[in-house]
Amino acid sequence: MRPLLLLPLALLAGCASPDGPIPSLAPRAAESIDPRVPVADPVVAAEADPQLVQRLNTLVAQAEAGDRGFQSAASAARSAVASAGAAQGEGWVAAQQALSRAVAARAPVALALSEIDSLAADRLIAAGGIGAANLRAIGQASAQVSAIDEREVQAISQMQAALRR
Repeated sequence: MRPLLLLPLALLAGCASPDGPIPSLAPRAAESIDPRVPVADPVVAAEADPQLVQRLNTLVAQAEAGDRGFQSAASAARSAVASAGAAQGEGWVAAQQALSRAVAARAPVALALSEIDSLAADRLIAAGGIGAANLRAIGQASAQVSAIDEREVQAISQMQAALRR
């Protein structure tokens, strides 16, 4: 009979752990949430933010104005490239300088494109996401300015190729 009394005590002693903290019996944070209460859905704006749209329109207009400046510089560069002589000659150097001015005239378009990307990144960081309408507005502005940028890059590439011949 004595061994039967010692067996439960020995088993109970094996459950005790002298190492580490003793777990708390206080309610956990997850237990304080009532599962019957519905979780609120975040409000999704159906229309784009007017301030964002205004800023995007300003950036697109900036890119278009910059493109007009580029077209003027590119026209002068095309004329210089067409009349450029042999490499390292006076006409070739003048064409290179005109081409450099055309490349520099691309700055407003590149700046507008980077600011559009920055607006999107800032919204993403600040709000943890971009609403569908805002994303659509950003995408449209980015596509417009990217198309301008691509045309300018193509024009520069054609002039550079002509000077290499």
